[in-house]
Amino acid sequence: MSTPNFDQLLEAGCHFGHLKRKWNPAMAPYIFMERNGIHIIDLYKTAAKLDEAANALKSIAKSGKKVLFVATKKQAKQVVADKAQSVGMPYVIERWPGGMLTNFPTIRKAVKKMTAIDKMTKDGTFDNLSKREKLQISRQRAKLEKTLGSIADLNRLPSALFVVDVLKEHIAVAEANRLGIPVFAIVDTNSNPNDIDFVIPANDDASKSIELILDTVCGAMAEGLEERKVEKVDAAAAGENGEAAPRRERRRVSRGARAEEAPATAEAPVAEAEAAE
Repeated sequence: MSTPNFDQLLEAGCHFGHLKRKWNPAMAPYIFMERNGIHIIDLYKTAAKLDEAANALKSIAKSGKKVLFVATKKQAKQVVADKAQSVGMPYVIERWPGGMLTNFPTIRKAVKKMTAIDKMTKDGTFDNLSKREKLQISRQRAKLEKTLGSIADLNRLPSALFVVDVLKEHIAVAEANRLGIPVFAIVDTNSNPNDIDFVIPANDDASKSIELILDTVCGAMAEGLEERKVEKVDAAAAGENGEAAPRRERRRVSRGARAEEAPATAEAPVAEAEAAE
């Protein structure tokens, strides 16, 4: 896993904050200076925090848990969708469905409804419906796919949230905080970092900045997933060897037992004959 260096972060424009009058004082520790009325983010702190977040996300992925990516702003949507798909993680890039975490069973019901419609299409039930019913169901399916299609495989609450722009996604952050789900986020100078467990201070408006950070964290998660695969293969191999070894051992023991019994059975008639004499 390679964390971007100072120059790469600078080139991607990660250091540009918001106007000084829009700043959140809680971000003061991450601000390097002010230039032309704009706050400049300390990129050394960005690199350190990014490294910390990437390591934590790697261990979550390695343990087989899910991280939910959230970004509904225009310049982050496609990047987040592509990166989350590359590591097989769920994501939300359309409107955040209120209560998605705090009222998770209801969301699961909506996903099951989508699955039921797909089943109807496959088993031929859909073909027997009237034209109007078909149109209604197709529209309903399209609407569900748009908002929930990307989280169809999320069978339980995610183990962490990764958010781009905590100000815009404040409902998602509040729900995660309420349930004690750790939040990883790209936090700009106009946002409050206090509700975030892993703060990555950086420009959350530039697509290059977002892409560089997501490249790093998703690269770390991909490594974690790969290590998990290798460990599973090793464990399976060790299990097979472990079973084979006792079998071989049991064979040796039984052979030894037979060898010990053989002389005794051969000597028995001799002893009987001597006793008869």
